[in-house]
Amino acid sequence: MTVLLLLGILLVALPATLVSQEMPNRQERFFEWAEMTFPAAEYANRRGKMIAALSENGGGVFLAPSNFPAAGPTFRQLDDFLYFTGLELPNSILVLDADLGETLVFAPRRDYRFERPSRPNDFPGRPLADDPDISPTSGIARISPFDEFEGYLERLAEGGRTVWIDLGSAEAVLPNDRPRSIVAQRSQDVALAHYVRDRLPGATIENAYELVARLRMIKSDAEIEVMRQAAVISTRALLGAANHVEVGVDERSLEAEFEAGCKHGGAQRLAFPSIVKSGPNSLWPWRILATHYNRRNRDMVNGDLVIFDVGCELDHYSSDMGRTFPASGKFTESQRELLVWVTRVADSIIAAVKPGVTFRELTEVAIRQIPPDQRQYMQTGLYYGHHIGLDSGDPSLADAPLAPGMIFTVEPWYYNHDTEVAVFVEDEVLVTEAGVEVLTTLLPRTPEELERLVGGR
Repeated sequence: MTVLLLLGILLVALPATLVSQEMPNRQERFFEWAEMTFPAAEYANRRGKMIAALSENGGGVFLAPSNFPAAGPTFRQLDDFLYFTGLELPNSILVLDADLGETLVFAPRRDYRFERPSRPNDFPGRPLADDPDISPTSGIARISPFDEFEGYLERLAEGGRTVWIDLGSAEAVLPNDRPRSIVAQRSQDVALAHYVRDRLPGATIENAYELVARLRMIKSDAEIEVMRQAAVISTRALLGAANHVEVGVDERSLEAEFEAGCKHGGAQRLAFPSIVKSGPNSLWPWRILATHYNRRNRDMVNGDLVIFDVGCELDHYSSDMGRTFPASGKFTESQRELLVWVTRVADSIIAAVKPGVTFRELTEVAIRQIPPDQRQYMQTGLYYGHHIGLDSGDPSLADAPLAPGMIFTVEPWYYNHDTEVAVFVEDEVLVTEAGVEVLTTLLPRTPEELERLVGGR
């Protein structure tokens, strides 16, 4: 070998040698990036209650998928998987086996998001199922490789086991055939149910929604504390945004003020896209306003009412609240009268909240406070509100009696397309042993108090 050839080989090999010296084969660990919101015992207690509920309803296994994320800037775990595990594992399946009394999670051996061989400096790799810390830290005894899930399903089929999956509502029924439309959408839970049925044609698949809802409706002390904090953050952000309400300001600017307040307050994200709507926009539900890319950004004019329906998310838990403000700083007499009686409806509902009362009974309380000629304009359904928790529309059962630990909104919506005026008041309430605690008590309610907030008056 000539000296020149040897030198060429060394020059080619040198960069690789330097890279191997400067870039040790380091591995990121799961809990360097993630943390559980509550102690492991909180999640173990939830799993124990779910296993007991399954046993009381004939047994079987409950399956819950984790998020199979598409490209995006932020990972957000699916609620049921998070509720029972506290883990942000992607592309995984939780199994609660009521017949054997055990919990297991099928997870990828490695996190594909941390893998890119062409860029080892940026993507150093991270084990998941192969990470020895996940099991003892989470309290879940078995973290198995995801490629073993197919074999597990086959064993379920051989045993004739019932499979429980949360289908998203109490009335949901898994259709016999997959949707054939190219625009059809399915939740990951429903997609999992189809997957199981395809591989276990004779399996009995039951809807777990009601069992899950009965657990998630009752918040633990730890959950309540987080939701109290989330309510305070959103309240302060809303108060700050109201200071910027004035004629000439556009809706999106007010959204920005609220959202900045949430982030400054410590919230990781929004509970849902902020809804700030004024004038004629206030007459429409957010789903209609969101049907066009640039629809919600009108400038406020004198005489407009401005509605905020907003909330942050803190440690995965939602807040949801709302108020109506006059763009000019002063309500007209008719606007004031309308706000007063809509608020009276809300107050009557809140006053009636106590353990044992049903949502249907709260609806009757609300209706008695609504003038008969105005009832057609009250646009919200049963009991004028909804449960909140890990989701701004948490699972709930319409006929379940209220119990301590339940947190829901009270929000009598008024949309009148005849007079082109809308008014909205929304509060969060916690059912207690003694009755009710309003979590949004720092938000002003009277016309005079709301006027004083506008434009920093």
